Amino acid sequence: MGESQIGRPRVRRRPLFSIAVAAVASVVGAVLAVTVTAGPAAAAPPVASVGAGYGHTCAVGTDATLWCWGSNWSGELGDGTNTTRTTPARVGTATNWSRIEAGSNYACATRTDRTLWCWGGNRRGQLGDGSTTNRNAPVQVGTATTWAGVSAGDSHTCGVRTDGSLWCWGFNRLGQLGLGTDDYYVTAPVRVGTASNWASVTAGYAHTCGTRTDGTLWCWGDSSSGQIGTGSLSYSTTPAQVGTATTWSGATAGFLHTCAVRTDRTLWCWGNNGYGQLGASGTLQSAPVQVGSVNTWSAVNAGYDSSCASRTDGSLWCWGNNMAGGLGDGTTTSRSAPTRVGTATTWTTGLVAGYHSCGVRTDGGLWCWGYNGNSQLGDGTTTDRSTPAQVNLPG
Repeated sequence: MGESQIGRPRVRRRPLFSIAVAAVASVVGAVLAVTVTAGPAAAAPPVASVGAGYGHTCAVGTDATLWCWGSNWSGELGDGTNTTRTTPARVGTATNWSRIEAGSNYACATRTDRTLWCWGGNRRGQLGDGSTTNRNAPVQVGTATTWAGVSAGDSHTCGVRTDGSLWCWGFNRLGQLGLGTDDYYVTAPVRVGTASNWASVTAGYAHTCGTRTDGTLWCWGDSSSGQIGTGSLSYSTTPAQVGTATTWSGATAGFLHTCAVRTDRTLWCWGNNGYGQLGASGTLQSAPVQVGSVNTWSAVNAGYDSSCASRTDGSLWCWGNNMAGGLGDGTTTSRSAPTRVGTATTWTTGLVAGYHSCGVRTDGGLWCWGYNGNSQLGDGTTTDRSTPAQVNLPG
């Protein structure tokens, strides 16, 4: 669940839902070395993009290779099997992957040629291949070569194309596709309205939000907890503008809440607040409320019942549900205000939050923590971790 904008404060989704339409975080340097039998050590590829679903994680290396690990019951690892992997496993042989987004039990990714590929669970048509058949290897979504970004939710997916058009597909029971129709699900991309100035999109559990190039924010779908931010607790089957502000740089849709950063680097959240995932007081908020008074936020990602965000000083902060250590603060105590994750000042805008969370540092190192019952932390175990631990992609 999340998304971002080049040149502005970034906001990332997935995740749940991950996700978002976003620019790939730029990272430099190399991480760790793998010893070989002859010649110099081979460097493990640094990470450029990470996505986290419920029980699986995927990452794109700066060498444009794709790796996944964790649960694989629906084929969400994309390696041609349904075998759970406790450490990163390579997805195919392609070396032109650009960005990865993970839904609950599936994943989608763009390539450098701007094609779009999805795999994993497909019960509601969320893979966009015209079927409801699960896929354990990437399948191309149509033939378009103009995908700028994609966001994978629980059972629906949305993407923005280079012409500024917005497309959605998958589950639509609560209008989360924004089509204004009562279709239960749609198995291939359908254009949302006629606007051609969409800049980003983020898909949550049953709601969706997107920003336009004029800085406006629009949301639609389920709003039973106020998660579309329009002041309503009903649902909307078409995009509805959130307030009148024209300073939104992106949004990230979680399970029943949404967060966003503005161009002045203030942070705002709304929706369900049962675990403190809004970073504010109260049970729910049906319109955006500012998180504290800090104006140095650079990126935020909304998960199931938690949120994580980075600041311009490179620090990382998380809040909300912490039952499995997903906030990374060394405890399992839920937090209703942003709580700092360690003391590192090298966190980038590449981050995903959920029952397990992951983040990329400036040297390209990938770190994960939280729930690990399906080996989604990639450390070869099923032991939960309440503080970040580094994940190494094979060299």
